[in-house]
Amino acid sequence: MKYITAYALAIAAMFALMTGSSIAASDVPFEGRTKCSNCHKSQAKSWKDTAHAKAMESLKPNTKKEAKIKARLDPEKDYTQDKDCVGCHVDGFGKAGGYTIDAPKKPLAAVGCESCHGPGRNFRGDHRKAGQAFEKSGKTMQRKALADKGQDFAFEESCNACHMNYEGSPWKGAKPPYTPFTPAVDAKYTFDFDKMVKDVKAMHEHYKLDGAFEGEPKFKYHDEFQASAKVGEKGKE
Repeated sequence: MKYITAYALAIAAMFALMTGSSIAASDVPFEGRTKCSNCHKSQAKSWKDTAHAKAMESLKPNTKKEAKIKARLDPEKDYTQDKDCVGCHVDGFGKAGGYTIDAPKKPLAAVGCESCHGPGRNFRGDHRKAGQAFEKSGKTMQRKALADKGQDFAFEESCNACHMNYEGSPWKGAKPPYTPFTPAVDAKYTFDFDKMVKDVKAMHEHYKLDGAFEGEPKFKYHDEFQASAKVGEKGKE
């Protein structure tokens, strides 16, 4: 009997641990792009010229008039106050530490680093320390340690959550509120992740990384991007 009880307790403990980890991962707070930009200076400068950096501008009154009319939206309305729109134009809307309409923070007001790479509160410190250790001794860190703390090395689903979230979408995760900007409205809204992730007008230029991290998970185009990456400016916190 005692063995059965011990086994049951072990299963319960394991379930609690798994559940706790899952909840913790979903509640990791966003910090804003300033923290990332302090070290990744060249990436941040390049990002400022992208469509993602200007995402909130398109929600303002009398901007993108033709596109809004085509999508049956009111071009004179201020959509920066619309909760059904804001989520795809900022970092972490409706999530811990993320952008809020009532108290907007500039470092979160755009589609920035954390929208792709995940909310940074839990992994950013380890990321920074690993870089410092590599510079000092050449010691590397396994990417899995960062992934376990919330860094996203795939992020295709994060992109789909906005670009593919329309009625009739082939993406299985589509749900209200839907985007009105669909391929039926204009073919330019057809989203191909593998094509768009390589578009520096949408993302940012790629720069040589120092090699502080190794192992899986690794973004599927990591090696391709690094093969042609530029040498960039590095900063410190």
